Amino acid sequence: MGQAVAAVVEASEGLVLAARFDRPGTSGAGLLPQDEALALADVVIDFTTPAASVALAQTLSSSGKIGLVLGTTGFSDSDLAVLADAAKTVPMVRAGNFSLGVNLLMGLVERAARALDPADYDIEILEAHHRRKVDAPSGTALMLGEAAAAGRGLDLSQVAVRTRDGITDPRQTGEIGFSVIRGGGIIGEHSVIFAADEEILTLSHSARDRSLFARGAVAAARWVCQQPPGEYDMQDVLNLKS
Repeated sequence: MGQAVAAVVEASEGLVLAARFDRPGTSGAGLLPQDEALALADVVIDFTTPAASVALAQTLSSSGKIGLVLGTTGFSDSDLAVLADAAKTVPMVRAGNFSLGVNLLMGLVERAARALDPADYDIEILEAHHRRKVDAPSGTALMLGEAAAAGRGLDLSQVAVRTRDGITDPRQTGEIGFSVIRGGGIIGEHSVIFAADEEILTLSHSARDRSLFARGAVAAARWVCQQPPGEYDMQDVLNLKS
């Protein structure tokens, strides 16, 4: 993703790739130490790990001059609390997915969940990614789960079922289930199934190229530079919130 983002920035009018950096101690062609890179930047785009992203947000919060776009997923509750604190001084866009299509899908899922009676329609979320992805369910799957739960006026943490194994109890009304596939070079596949006895409605999205996410992240970088401190998402960037 770092290479994809750099390529989009370099091809974008009005943007300059000021610097690239990696974890401390990492060397390579064109890489700068983090402090030198940040001194050159107006905004940082970060697709790394939760620990690295949290540390970066804390570093930026001390200056309050640099925007942050976070594509990292897999944050713990304590990580999210640190990011929320950093957002008091840092304009920050954090999203599990930077695709326009996925963000539109979230709205459709929320509307469908609101319209379809949970007593009749079960919700299952399926996602597939490449073998190198380390968090599950994906950040996008959780975003879709949050949208479905919001449509039903529920807290996802109270109704999510992330694993099923062995002899299980019958499905409970209102549960939102997650299924995960990891293999090969799958870029990203997400489906939300509303299953009733008489019919099945499936809303889905397929990613075909990682540049899709890079373009969205760069659009978020342009946008966040003009915003006051706060924590935003792609729904804000794309003006999709009512």
